[in-house]
Amino acid sequence: MKMKLMTTLAVVLGLLSAKSWAETRYETAQVVESRPLYQVVEVSTPQQQCREEEVLVDRYSDRPRSGTPVLVSTIIGGAIGNAVGHNKSNQRVGAVIGAMLGHSIGRDIIRRNDQSTVGAQEYQTVQRCKTVYQRHEEERLVAYQVTYLYNGEEFSVRSDSDPGDEIRVRVSVQPVL
Repeated sequence: MKMKLMTTLAVVLGLLSAKSWAETRYETAQVVESRPLYQVVEVSTPQQQCREEEVLVDRYSDRPRSGTPVLVSTIIGGAIGNAVGHNKSNQRVGAVIGAMLGHSIGRDIIRRNDQSTVGAQEYQTVQRCKTVYQRHEEERLVAYQVTYLYNGEEFSVRSDSDPGDEIRVRVSVQPVL
């Protein structure tokens, strides 16, 4: 068991020492070919599409409607109905009936005012827009396939950029034991 452990330890130390003997240096190699590589991608571009549209607009639709005619006519009708009656019971009945008639007259006044503004509608041109996405395909450069010569041998590598006439290579020398 002890002998096996010593042998394993010797092998590990030998590998570690062999690694420490490794020498790394950088040299340049001649580029034979640098070919761009493209990929077709789908691109989505946002665009705004607008169109003009005729819409019916009520000039008075923004105006707040007043309840004053109904309120005033109800009070006046109630007061007149109250004044007509001779005793308390008649005055109460007259006030209720007068208020109801006054309320009805007030609503008629408002309706008449609304009918007079019916002709106040007009057409207006408004612009309606929405975003649409135009899809198209385009080729995009994704890399370069670089072929180079080093020590009379041809090698190939994929690169993010075009290296030009020469490419830098890492040379590692390690003894084989």
